[in-house]
Amino acid sequence: MAPGEANTATAGGPCRRRRGVLLFPLPYQGHINPMFQLAGLLHARGFAVTVFHASFNAPDPSHHPAYDFVPVPEGLPAAGPGTVVETLEHILALNGSLEAPFRERLAALLEAPGAGDEVACLVADAHLLTLVDVAREQGVPTLVLRTGSAACFRNFVANPMLCDRGYLPVSGESELDAPVRELPPYRVRDLMGADSSGRHGHDLMCKLLSRAVEAVRASAGFLLNTFDALEAADLAATRRDLAGVPVFDVGPLHKLSPASSSSLLQQDRSCLDWLDAQAPASVLYISFGSLASMSGADLAEAAWGVADSGQPFLWALRPGLARGAALPDGFAAATEGRGLVVGWAPQEEVLAHGAVGGFWTHGGWNSALEGACGGVPMLCRPCFGDQMGNARHVEHVWRAGIALDGGGVLERGAVEAAVRRLMRGEEGDGMRGRARELRSMAAAAVADGGSSRLSVDKLVNHILSL
Repeated sequence: MAPGEANTATAGGPCRRRRGVLLFPLPYQGHINPMFQLAGLLHARGFAVTVFHASFNAPDPSHHPAYDFVPVPEGLPAAGPGTVVETLEHILALNGSLEAPFRERLAALLEAPGAGDEVACLVADAHLLTLVDVAREQGVPTLVLRTGSAACFRNFVANPMLCDRGYLPVSGESELDAPVRELPPYRVRDLMGADSSGRHGHDLMCKLLSRAVEAVRASAGFLLNTFDALEAADLAATRRDLAGVPVFDVGPLHKLSPASSSSLLQQDRSCLDWLDAQAPASVLYISFGSLASMSGADLAEAAWGVADSGQPFLWALRPGLARGAALPDGFAAATEGRGLVVGWAPQEEVLAHGAVGGFWTHGGWNSALEGACGGVPMLCRPCFGDQMGNARHVEHVWRAGIALDGGGVLERGAVEAAVRRLMRGEEGDGMRGRARELRSMAAAAVADGGSSRLSVDKLVNHILSL
């Protein structure tokens, strides 16, 4: 669908020509969903959508027939990175490799007859600073989407100050649990996205964070997949930090977008029938997201901890989660009749199901937000990046879950105890009650007249004014 195609379904105004919005997601599975959810939201408001994308982990255009797709070859290996440091190196390399081909393809689109006048803006992931610069050079206003929380972005902004004050890099294990007074409830370990023992990883993380903040400061607007009632103080602080850059809290996107299902993995929907046969709030749903990984030893300890808890469970065990490892021998026999393992699950529907009483997650922001919107308390085992801080917020700010600290070896006894705390007794009931309060807050935000609906209206008007 070309940017200049006629349209009558605008955001409440008279019949007019469609304005085109260009989008460029970060090409990792965990980051594509929010960008496509935003695409669905803007398309429903009357915008034509063109998606630029890297060649590896490319979306399937047949799943989005209303959009145009422009592949941008980046020349990097097709296989996704493994360790945290490799991920940081990959994202920084991606910025360089995409620059020239993106400049060429954007220029070609703008030079098409009539297209330049109909392109309203580019929306890019916060980690793609190079593309923000290229778009500005060619006269295209650029908005930046950050798929994490407002609290996490405050950490990005504060990173140089935290380094100056000696929080980072960490020089010893004894410092990891020290509180960060400037960013409660963070501890030092919650600030780290890379191996604390490696200076190279620390330097890469600082570079990536500073570039993300630079991209936001250079943009014509900053979009966050969150909502005011969940992060009122952090959103207010973000607006102060970004004076002059409009900030739009347009989440939860999976609740606002009419096209929220954009998973790149095949979903096994048979698990919904299995849930129908389970008792209310009895099932622990386990999923560690589309990007996180764990060792074979951690997978085995997690499995035996779940088995020893005696709790019914649904486990979405993504292929490749544990780098070739499988569930341990004897696990299936030990849990026969009370558990189901699938390759991937329709997570939003699972979390909304009455049989699900708890969610064991890696603590990625998308999953944490979906857990909150589903009213399900969470057990968080973070792996890297913002997952550390998200887990801290789930336990200490939202008080709707338990954090199993990342970094150490997982131990089955700790898993069993955490599952029992989450799923049984007064403590678990209290977390479930607070999770339901989060669900009500999210529902109010996306209802007519809610804060997120109003923020989307402001975003649409802002794009039309660029």
